[in-house]
Amino acid sequence: MDVFFLLVFLAFLFVMSIGGVLYWAVMSGQFEDSDQNASVILQDEDAASVPSDDKRGSSAPGVTSVKS
Repeated sequence: MDVFFLLVFLAFLFVMSIGGVLYWAVMSGQFEDSDQNASVILQDEDAASVPSDDKRGSSAPGVTSVKS
């Protein structure tokens, strides 16, 4: 019977710790605006991320750079 009370106490601590972590995640903003990250892949911002001059060093293999 002593083992039963120990297991109930440990289960209670486990559930309370999970609840505490979930509460912390919700209050710290972990679940705010989850749709934004899903739609980022659909936005076309490739032209903005390419540098205008060739200061990045060597290019990828098989890709030739054109200098004007």
